Amino acid sequence: MQAVFDLFLPFGLSAEWLAALVSASFVTSAITASLGIGGGVLLLAIMALVLPPAAIIPVHGLVQLGSNANRALLTLHHINLRVIAWFAPGVVLGAWLGSQFLVVLPIALVQISIAGFILLLCWGPPIPKFATGPVGTLLAAGVTSFLSLFVGATGPLVAAFIKQQQQGERFSTVATFAAAMSLQHLPKALVYGAAGFVFMDWLGLIALMILAGAAGTWVGLHALRNLSDRRFGSIFKLLLTLLALRLAWTAIANG
Repeated sequence: MQAVFDLFLPFGLSAEWLAALVSASFVTSAITASLGIGGGVLLLAIMALVLPPAAIIPVHGLVQLGSNANRALLTLHHINLRVIAWFAPGVVLGAWLGSQFLVVLPIALVQISIAGFILLLCWGPPIPKFATGPVGTLLAAGVTSFLSLFVGATGPLVAAFIKQQQQGERFSTVATFAAAMSLQHLPKALVYGAAGFVFMDWLGLIALMILAGAAGTWVGLHALRNLSDRRFGSIFKLLLTLLALRLAWTAIANG
């Protein structure tokens, strides 16, 4: 039995923390699938309590890739493919630029800027249509993909952008956001692997968390069917606002 546990316990991670991380993956995936947002940032905060700093963003990125890809597959016919067609090249450009810099950015400044943009998207005037069109989508994908390599907390900003594009329709918002974040998390494995991060040491934990996330997604999507678009939009906006305020508070506290 111990040999089995050792496969999933990188660098002496206790069995209790293993169970906690797997459970957190289930719960946070259910939150994102049912409410559209919040799970990824919450999981990042939990993982930051347990994992070594160098492992947080690459491991979180791979777990979120699995979770978002599964959610995208389960909601495939709701994905706005025109948005994804323009989002994809922006991801490639942003990830390539990020791989050239892989330096320590002023995290507090980045966090406060992301928080400000989220609040503007939630409570400010609607984005002009040209800004949510093809070029705006490509630019948004490029900027958030670049930042995602360093701060791992751009999901709420992407979600706020896509929510305006999809005009609050709940399944389209959840599905398109899942597809966009799948694309955004994919380059992390390539970039951090090329930079020397040894993913093999963490694959057991990552696999368990992805499986738990798949189960959580299934539960969350069933809950989503019981929400109206109006109620979904209100909850989505509230969660985005809370996440933005938390991000701003973190930036101020650590700045």
